[in-house]
Amino acid sequence: MDNTQSMLTKRPAQEGKKVPQFLIAIAATLTAFTVGTILAWTAPALPQLQSPNSTLPITQEQGSWVGSLAAVGAFLGALPAGSVTDLVGRKLALLSMGIPFIISWLLIVYSSSVYMLYIARLIAGFATGASSAIAPVYIGEIAESSVRGALGSFFQLMITAGILYTYLVGALVSYFWLGVLSGLIPVLFIVAFFQAPETPVYLLRKGRRTEAQRALRLLRGSEYEVDLELNEMQREMDVKSQSNVSFMKLLCKKATLKSLFISLGLMVFQQMSGINAVIFYSVDIFKAAGSTLDPSVCAIIVGVIQVIATYSAMMLVDRAGRRILLLISSSVMAACLGVLGYYFHLQQSGEDVSNLGLIPLGCVAIFIIVFSLGFGPIPWMMTGEIFASEIKGIASSAAVALNWTQTFIITKSFQSLVDGLGSAVTFWLLAGVCVTGFIFTFFFVIETKGKSMEQIQDELAGRISLPKQ
Repeated sequence: MDNTQSMLTKRPAQEGKKVPQFLIAIAATLTAFTVGTILAWTAPALPQLQSPNSTLPITQEQGSWVGSLAAVGAFLGALPAGSVTDLVGRKLALLSMGIPFIISWLLIVYSSSVYMLYIARLIAGFATGASSAIAPVYIGEIAESSVRGALGSFFQLMITAGILYTYLVGALVSYFWLGVLSGLIPVLFIVAFFQAPETPVYLLRKGRRTEAQRALRLLRGSEYEVDLELNEMQREMDVKSQSNVSFMKLLCKKATLKSLFISLGLMVFQQMSGINAVIFYSVDIFKAAGSTLDPSVCAIIVGVIQVIATYSAMMLVDRAGRRILLLISSSVMAACLGVLGYYFHLQQSGEDVSNLGLIPLGCVAIFIIVFSLGFGPIPWMMTGEIFASEIKGIASSAAVALNWTQTFIITKSFQSLVDGLGSAVTFWLLAGVCVTGFIFTFFFVIETKGKSMEQIQDELAGRISLPKQ
């Protein structure tokens, strides 16, 4: 290899401190924790609102809109997030999301009509969609390649932690205090994230090299030779700027099209995998297993499984790799859904399934574990790492908007699908989706473990990427 090639592909031989990167990633993903509280809030709140003693009584139809309007808001929030984050910066765009989160919880706590709840959920959804697009980009740009997978997993981990937090708090306190305690999380986010740095990649793109040096030194440690990494970032930006490619031509490049195809595909299969269906039926399946546990306790058990499994994914993703976890996740999910479909087929056929209760219960537990190991966190993570920096904001917004569109469609149509086709056929259809997800991953998803952003783009473009030195 000649010296020119070596200079073009050489990464700094040093490694920065990991603790600052982890702490800042935790602060950034407190937005994801808030997203988890928003997603799970309906589980403990709607029964209270629909109870005879409710101070704000709502119908079942109104409750379905309260639940699904957050997804509508998320779609609306995701669309402009990419342009905004490219304009004002990753940090400011993400930090500003704390305000609508707080406003939404204030409206929920002090709602006097269902229409105020609708507005609150739309606002919460808007901040959810925007932060879902911005946070993975922020984390992808502050992390070293050796820990980028682990830090990228924080987003899904914090969502599951927020869900579990809501299940626990909702089982113990009233509607009012559930809203108050949930509203404290975005306040904590603003306080914790306020001193975080802007990403060095964004600062360099804006010509603010001195600030980029300070930011990278804060992220990697005072003894880290920041200029080596900054020079590599700058060289890559200079090469791209010299090509003078318009945005539309950049969007049509092979690497861009392939990264969009991968990201959008992963988002579709994440939402269509059946996770919402399994959680929806989890209480019924617990009962089928002979359990007399309260539904809120069942929800807490499911939440604990999700958190533990997602944490395990964070530990594994930079060792095992993304593709293998996705392949394991999709194949095992398909098997679990197939078995669940057969269980409901027997039940609907009038067969005695009283002695089979542990089988669907095991399927639920295994399904949640493998989802949380693969298709739960990895689509969010890869959205933050496979796009070129010039189109990362807009492309990530498109992926997140698609994700929340799927969430809305599934939330509103799942029960109709069950009513029309039956539980067995519905679960078998979802199993087929997981099989398709396995095929998609096997043939189209690249491995990004341990690769620099430049190496990922080279592979997407079909260029030979020389190994790190």
